Amino acid sequence: MYEDEEGTEEEYIRLPLPKRDKNEMFAIADRLMGGSRVNVICEDGKSRLARIPGKMKRKQRVRTGDLLIIKPWDIQNEKADILFRYKRTQAITLSRRKLLPEELDVF
Repeated sequence: MYEDEEGTEEEYIRLPLPKRDKNEMFAIADRLMGGSRVNVICEDGKSRLARIPGKMKRKQRVRTGDLLIIKPWDIQNEKADILFRYKRTQAITLSRRKLLPEELDVF
């Protein structure tokens, strides 16, 4: 626990961040395409077609406006895999800590 500027106590929450050395980045789910595919807007400004892997599909739902970690494909850069989905409160926490790029900071 730590105290912030207002003197209120907050808990540190460990959240996964994109591994830049492995070509991972933040993205926001723009449109659900069906067939476990989502159109995402990435932090580099590109729009990509991302697929939801099977293990993630069973555990949690990806909805429009969700903050995601994606990994673009090496062979087709306009496609990507979704690695992680942040819950709304987690995305707000990242936004408050100024860890999101300005293009995607809508929280």
